[in-house]
Amino acid sequence: MRRRIGGRAPVVYAGAIMTVVVLAALALLARFQEEVWLPWANAVLTLYFVLLSLMLLRAFRRQLGVCPYSYNTIFYTGFALFVLSLALTHGYATWLYFSNPGRFDNRQLLFTLLHSAKNYMFLTSPFLIAFSGALFVSNISLIRHEGRRFVNILGILLALLLVFGEIGIGILDYWASASEQLLVVPNIVVNLFAAMYLYFECMMIGTMVANFFVLRMKPAQDRDFLIVLGCGIRRDGTPTPLLKGRLDLAREFYDDQIRKTKKIPCFVVSGGQGPDEPRPEAAAMRDYLLSQGIPAEQILTEDRSVDTTENMRFSAEIIHRLCPEPRIAFFTTNYHVFRAGIKAGQARLPAAGMGAPTRWYFWPNAAVREFIGLLTEHLGIQLLILTGLIAAYSALTVLALR
Repeated sequence: MRRRIGGRAPVVYAGAIMTVVVLAALALLARFQEEVWLPWANAVLTLYFVLLSLMLLRAFRRQLGVCPYSYNTIFYTGFALFVLSLALTHGYATWLYFSNPGRFDNRQLLFTLLHSAKNYMFLTSPFLIAFSGALFVSNISLIRHEGRRFVNILGILLALLLVFGEIGIGILDYWASASEQLLVVPNIVVNLFAAMYLYFECMMIGTMVANFFVLRMKPAQDRDFLIVLGCGIRRDGTPTPLLKGRLDLAREFYDDQIRKTKKIPCFVVSGGQGPDEPRPEAAAMRDYLLSQGIPAEQILTEDRSVDTTENMRFSAEIIHRLCPEPRIAFFTTNYHVFRAGIKAGQARLPAAGMGAPTRWYFWPNAAVREFIGLLTEHLGIQLLILTGLIAAYSALTVLALR
């Protein structure tokens, strides 16, 4: 797999140039009478949003080929769908304006843009409600099997957040539109809420799509090292079923690669000792692989790490001492592949990942934890995008209601 670490995404510059061109075209059209320029302005915006959505989807496809484990993968997909909804909305508005010339004024153009976040929420509400229901059911089953712990109710909390967010925006929108005169402050509140919900929804959908694609990518069978990430051991010092799943997947890949290419990779078992663990996870993983017939000289041990970031960083130190340009695969559980890949990139590891399956009721809640982890990292770029959305919808509210 080709991998590029760092660098700027060309789609940002191309999108910025296209935006400047569209703004110039709208300024030129504004010189004409309203019944002339308004339909054509909507047509220009429709074309702009179509091209922008295609640009984002093309960038997503290229990102998968260059480095799928990236926040760009999330951003491109999540916001491409939103921009496509803008294209559909303005396409419908264009048809209305051309079929009923003179019926609309220029404020309608602003209102179409202003309501885009709310419209996207309502458009995707069937999916979100169905997803929330499935998440709720899986978490109830998880609690029945694994007990009542806070981490086991994260899926329920997310489901409630999604449903009550939809209900809340409907109530706020009704409240802001109840008076005969549309007031700026209530509508700013509604649109700020919608903008934040929009960002959260785009990130969630983008993460789901990114996970879907990376789970279907299998590393080439030319690996030098196979990193297995730890995830807890039993009180007797043996791997848990979750950890066994990772080890068995790595061993199957090991056997398959030797059978097909005759190239023998080394295992790197990575995991330190937690406060409630009798020994380092790496030691338990090493013993398990030895019991499966893997030669001791093919197993390298990294027993200092306490999280995925350290898993990758300390494993990289071991690997780079032995090989300057290694080919690496890492093995974890299915819900963790995408975020682990991001951590590998941060550690300068050119690695591709595979995920072991887990129980159906465990996966959704674990995926929620991974999503929360993604939201809490790279806060700078995320705050920049969220602030831009808030500023845009605030400005549109003021312009539309002045």
